[in-house]
Amino acid sequence: MAEKLKVTLIKSPIAAVPKNKKTVAALGLHKLNATNILPDNAAVRGMLRQVSHMVKVEEL
Repeated sequence: MAEKLKVTLIKSPIAAVPKNKKTVAALGLHKLNATNILPDNAAVRGMLRQVSHMVKVEEL
C-alpha cells in the first residue's frame, strides 16, 4: 500500500445522497477538480469506496 493518496473530485456532489455529500466534505473536497493528499489507511479507504463514483484516486 502507498503511504499517501491523491484524491480529486471529478463529479459534483450536488445531486448526491446527503451521506455522500458529507463524506466528500470530510475528505476535504469542496469544489469540482479540487485535490487533497490524504494518508492511506482503512478509514480513508472506506470513505473513498463509498464515493468512488465521484472521485479519482492516485497512489503516491
